[in-house]
Amino acid sequence: MIYMGKDKFENEDLIKYGYPEDTWFHADKLSSAHVYVRLNPGQTWNDIPEKVIEDCAQLTKANSIQGNKLNNVTIIYTPWSNLKKTPGMETGQVTFHNHKLVRRVYVEKRSNEIINRLNKTKNEREVDHLHEKIQREKLDRKAAKEVELEEKKRIQALSADKRRAEKEINDLFDERNMKSNYREHEVEDIDAAEEDFM
Repeated sequence: MIYMGKDKFENEDLIKYGYPEDTWFHADKLSSAHVYVRLNPGQTWNDIPEKVIEDCAQLTKANSIQGNKLNNVTIIYTPWSNLKKTPGMETGQVTFHNHKLVRRVYVEKRSNEIINRLNKTKNEREVDHLHEKIQREKLDRKAAKEVELEEKKRIQALSADKRRAEKEINDLFDERNMKSNYREHEVEDIDAAEEDFM
């Protein structure tokens, strides 16, 4: 899923209520729409196919008033978690926690073929980003509880196996279950057999 802010206020909501697997795209040193790729939970920006990066770069360039008119535009992208908002910044403006986590892709010129293809799948709607984020966090908490419960069950099963093994070992060395393998008469028989052999 690709999200794009329609104005600086929606961009601000996307900054504020992004998901951990979101990747943010923007024209470097130019005003442009904020474009986000929303991956599946557990995926990272390293999982984004080159074709999708190219689509997002084209979409970002096409939605920059100045960048759309220029050739050789640099598009930057980074994980949502790397976006940094500091006091005093204008609405929709960001910087980064770590500049080493910012990648660049160069768009030589606008590709109408890509933009037209993307526009055919475009769905404009009002999104309550806060509500979606709350719902997502509920699902994340539920999934985390399920994982925690499974881990607890696994640990309990391992503990039960350990107790069973310890009991078997203790039973093995219980004196009531032990029998001597010492037999005096067999030893005598062996001595007698040796004498006969000589």
